[in-house]
Amino acid sequence: MILVIGATAHFGRQTVEALAGAGRKVRALSRTPEKAGLPEGVEVVAGDLTRPETLGAALDGVTELFLVLPYGMDVQPLLEQARRSGVRQIVFLSSGAVVDGADPQPDVIAAYHARVEREITATGVDRTFLRLFFPAINSLSWAMQLPGGDVVRGPHAAAAASLVHERDVAEAAAAVLGSPEHFGRVYELTGPQSLTQTEQVEALGRALGRGLSFEEVPAPAVREQLGRFMDADFVAALLDLMAATAGKPAPVNDTVERLTGHPARPYTRWLTDNLAAFR
Repeated sequence: MILVIGATAHFGRQTVEALAGAGRKVRALSRTPEKAGLPEGVEVVAGDLTRPETLGAALDGVTELFLVLPYGMDVQPLLEQARRSGVRQIVFLSSGAVVDGADPQPDVIAAYHARVEREITATGVDRTFLRLFFPAINSLSWAMQLPGGDVVRGPHAAAAASLVHERDVAEAAAAVLGSPEHFGRVYELTGPQSLTQTEQVEALGRALGRGLSFEEVPAPAVREQLGRFMDADFVAALLDLMAATAGKPAPVNDTVERLTGHPARPYTRWLTDNLAAFR
């Protein structure tokens, strides 16, 4: 039995669907099971990471655990219960910002994910870490600007990313779950090409049949605005990560293909799959 934590978020939902589609036995944790909307045959159980006493039943009989965590979540109570319940493998969707051996880590995003990785390792349970930098779903933040015209505004026009389709992440997770050959391994997931934000918006415009363009907004203004309703240190780290990629191609590897057996889906495929969100 595989338990997916974060099963109704983008990556968790896609992973549940990939596992169910492959005939795997999968259980999904949800605070509101009646609203989960997951595929038929998936066992949806009630539970809340902020209330450890609700997790015991969800972990009963679980052999593999897939973790998609909100930033800042204290995972120790879950890990302790997973260890006591006899979970054999923990797969964690971590961040590509983590720098192995760095102390301190370069920013709060890397520090949080590195800490979770250490806590998982400390359980003694076999583990696999999937590290992801910039997922393609980040582009959804542009959708709210499109009704106002053909200009998308944001910081760091030249910031580059090898954007990853969430389905590739899900299929990579499904491939490593329950496979001893992946125990103790760390995999960095990338898309098949490096694209600047300007190039991403232009690709979105072609997919929509619109002449979209990207207009750069000074990063300090964006930092101040986002910091009003998001963790200020998280915002600063995210913008600094983007700034660090400006003017140089993002790394591209073949990890998705090695894990899943097919090349990573290109950004144009992600746009096609998600075009309705921009209309």
